[in-house]
Amino acid sequence: MSETDLPLKPPLEVIAASLRAERVRAGLSLTEVARRAGLAKSTLSQLESGAGNPSLETLWALCVVLEIPFSRLLAAPRSAVQVIRAGQGPAVVSAEADYRATLLAASPPGTRRDIYSIAAEPGPQRSSAPHLPGVVEHVVIGTGRALVGTAEEPVELFPGDYISYPADVPHVFQALESGTTAVLVSEHP
Repeated sequence: MSETDLPLKPPLEVIAASLRAERVRAGLSLTEVARRAGLAKSTLSQLESGAGNPSLETLWALCVVLEIPFSRLLAAPRSAVQVIRAGQGPAVVSAEADYRATLLAASPPGTRRDIYSIAAEPGPQRSSAPHLPGVVEHVVIGTGRALVGTAEEPVELFPGDYISYPADVPHVFQALESGTTAVLVSEHP
């Protein structure tokens, strides 16, 4: 099993660790964060221990109090290559609607992202030379199948699958089915 096939940490575990770290970083007590977010102290304590089941709305309220982007609660430290299969990944649900949000990638501070729509057909792979140091690419497959990632370890992706990989090394995109589409986001430091 390669690192890209390892299971992701459960979202509640990531949220719990992130909440604790961000509260400590902000220099706020459990009581103060709970008060400002309109939550019971015991609820916040449960969330920080990984025992709670927060709604999207509760997490947004905590982000406002901690003055952090929502993605910071769901973004666990990641390896250089990350694959999220369709229907997997750190997701939270709304208490008010049939709505599920899955974080694919959080933008690091001070980065720029360019977004591309990709349409590709089977044939020779598209090989890319290394980009500038620190560039990371993110790809979500819309339709079809493709082999995507670093030239040394490309990953076969299906509709809805996500991958991120360092683009400052040789990397590839090869459509494996007719009508393959994807969204590519190039992240520049």
